[in-house]
Amino acid sequence: MKLLAISGSLRRGSSNSALLEAAAAVAPQEAEFEFYDIGRLPHFNPDLEMGALPSEPAALRARVGRAAGLVISTPEYAHGLPGSFKNALDWLVGSVEFPNKPVALLWTEGRGEHAQMSLREILRTMSAQLVADASIAVPLYGRASTAEAVLADADARTALTHAMSAFISAIGPRSRGEAAVGAVTRNH
Repeated sequence: MKLLAISGSLRRGSSNSALLEAAAAVAPQEAEFEFYDIGRLPHFNPDLEMGALPSEPAALRARVGRAAGLVISTPEYAHGLPGSFKNALDWLVGSVEFPNKPVALLWTEGRGEHAQMSLREILRTMSAQLVADASIAVPLYGRASTAEAVLADADARTALTHAMSAFISAIGPRSRGEAAVGAVTRNH
């Protein structure tokens, strides 16, 4: 089961990227994570959606289409989403690949609440299916900026393990063409 992991941070030592790498390490065996670097995308321009898409937005859409679900972790800047991450979302708004895609959100507990509220509203508008049990604040308290440090923290490791198991359980039947009753929250 392919999962696409997208970090909203371009920073090399990003705790958000570390959360995604740690989530991949503790995910159930059937999960295969692919990581996408949002820094490769050009600035969104609706005019560029007319006709053939530029190669990188087209590649992002294709990866979203192949994924059974998305795992997203983003920081907050000035009580909002980072511009580069919002740019990636903007490239997906007009896509046919994104609507109804299951999404898990990960963030560091105590930070990013404004960005999370904004992100949830954007994802609802984009017709994502947010998986509530897989969308969690990870108790790191600013202590970890590498996947190894996240995994060394017992509380963080346990939280991520439960979240990834819940995510796989929620989308597992969906990836086989069945309905996942009550596991996925539809947001329209």
